[in-house]
Amino acid sequence: MPKKGKEKNTVNKAKHTKLLNRKLNKLKLEKELRKKRLKEIIAKANENNSR
Repeated sequence: MPKKGKEKNTVNKAKHTKLLNRKLNKLKLEKELRKKRLKEIIAKANENNSR
């Protein structure tokens, strides 16, 4: 027999998924920025070494 009334866990699951997605996007952006900065630093180092 199915339960009557409002479904129990759907709102919290939606909020949790939203928060997790936000966190994952933030981590991806930080990772990309870190890679970009490292590439710039390496490029400068190579430029200085080639002189």
